[in-house]
Amino acid sequence: MPAVVLQIGGRIRAERASRGISLRSLARSVGLSPSLISQIETGKCQPSVSTLYAITTVLGISVQDVFGESGPASGPASGPVASGQDTAGSAVPGLAEPGKREILELDSGVTWERLGHAPGSQVDFLLVSYAPGGCSSPAGHLMQHPGTEYGYLLRGELVVTLGSRSHRLTPGDSVTFTSATPHSYRNEGTAVAVGVWFVVSPDGA
Repeated sequence: MPAVVLQIGGRIRAERASRGISLRSLARSVGLSPSLISQIETGKCQPSVSTLYAITTVLGISVQDVFGESGPASGPASGPVASGQDTAGSAVPGLAEPGKREILELDSGVTWERLGHAPGSQVDFLLVSYAPGGCSSPAGHLMQHPGTEYGYLLRGELVVTLGSRSHRLTPGDSVTFTSATPHSYRNEGTAVAVGVWFVVSPDGA
């Protein structure tokens, strides 16, 4: 079974409409043109990491809300909905097998694959990939959003900028910081950078 590649534009549009926020108002709040927001909502282009966080922050939702609660990685609280099977043939709660997980393909060669989710929690548990030249923010801009980030790089190299300082992560390196710190990620290497990231919202502890 192929992975579930999510189309998030419609979800963003629905969340915006349910809050009575106009397209122009959302665009103004996140510092983008209305035409770009329209293209994101209609699926004609994908947001960058920083743009997605800016949009979800304005709408008062989390990245988990963009993924939704019905994915294959839901945990025991909502019943055994994962696709894995144990030796007795019953579904294994919380199991998210490769090729059956939800994927967000973002701008600039960035991919988020949801590794799991416990219902009711506000923790983004992600396998993050940055293609060569990929970056979280266009034109070197730094982003800020609610939460705390925990990252562990598995392979490749990834430059993380925190405030005015940049650090090059290599396999085995980890990083932890408050997401309100202005930050960005970029892959300056020739190989895909892959890591496991947790982003915990302020009320997700």
